[in-house]
Amino acid sequence: MSKQKRKICIVTGSRAEYGLLHWLMKGIKKDSNLKLQVIATGMHLLKEFGMTYREIEKDGFFIDKKVRMLLPSDSPTAITKSTGLGIIRFADVLKKLKPDILVVLGDRFEILSATIAATFASSVICHIHGGETTEGAYDEYFRHSITKMAWWHFVATPSYKKRVIQLGEDPERVFVVGSPGIDNIVKSKLKNKQQIEKDLKINFNKKNLIITYHSVTLDKKSPKSDLKIFLKFLDKQKDTNFIFTGPNADTNGRVIKKMIKNFIKKNKKNSFYFPSMGRINYLSTLQYVDGVVGNSSSGLIEVPFFKIGTINIGDRQKGRIKAKSVIDCEPNTNSIKKAFDKLYSSKFKSKLKNISNPYGKGHATKRMLKILKNKTLPKNQKKVFYNL
Repeated sequence: MSKQKRKICIVTGSRAEYGLLHWLMKGIKKDSNLKLQVIATGMHLLKEFGMTYREIEKDGFFIDKKVRMLLPSDSPTAITKSTGLGIIRFADVLKKLKPDILVVLGDRFEILSATIAATFASSVICHIHGGETTEGAYDEYFRHSITKMAWWHFVATPSYKKRVIQLGEDPERVFVVGSPGIDNIVKSKLKNKQQIEKDLKINFNKKNLIITYHSVTLDKKSPKSDLKIFLKFLDKQKDTNFIFTGPNADTNGRVIKKMIKNFIKKNKKNSFYFPSMGRINYLSTLQYVDGVVGNSSSGLIEVPFFKIGTINIGDRQKGRIKAKSVIDCEPNTNSIKKAFDKLYSSKFKSKLKNISNPYGKGHATKRMLKILKNKTLPKNQKKVFYNL
């Protein structure tokens, strides 16, 4: 009798998350002892975010189930209802798929929904990128909640391992693997400059920046005032292309999107907007820009690998470990100006070539696969709180 394959189910709800999970999915699919299951949800299934589930399918993956959960609004009430709807629909999907292990990454509310449903279904949950902090977003709460529901933890750095243990998790179930986002870079065949210009329909300028700006969801005020200051500053920059990627499906995300699109209408020659650039296009473009500006986790995790600077605005990523290529600034004109001056300074540029990325040099996928394949599944998931 042939050995039954271990079913490993990957949940993905956004373009960025899929980029981090891509090579793990390939590794699972390739392994003869494992069976890959894929659940696509959240922004992947909406036209306004680029219908990015198609990229998953284009990469050769079969999507076992699509979980539609996002309501056509980003108000706090709508986000709450979307989270609840997600729990309901994930419950049905998990009942049908019956995975041996459910793999989730990060801290978004879509992932929280999946994890809650999986907990009630007694699924073995493996959580990637736990132990991190983002003090400006409610993702902070979701991430640590997911940690408490997960059995195994794949963390990016020793400091994050310490924090997961601080939450009461057994050190023997916490593994430092680095960030799978680095694998996504080193394992991918990236496009050259001419191909990027052709595919994205842009011509690189003297200076070029990728702009990724998301809601600071724990701010009670609207993002309008801070973003208005930032866009007004950008409007004064000369000989610079601004390549905007769309905001997430967070509270006030549509406000940000509308303001960016209005900015682009006034700056058509040097401003470009992509709901989703796609995994390869985004990484390939990073090779040819001067830096990344905004408040995305990618600016902290993946961008330092390319030896370029990141301007990190505001509190959204506050608390995360950062390479010395990351320039923190406040959302005001004076602080943003100082950050831009530093980004383009010869002193800062000369130091970039020696930057060390705290999120590793790759091989996270190999480390995760070994554990997912070989670790004995628990007979029960009764946890003893690990006291320091």
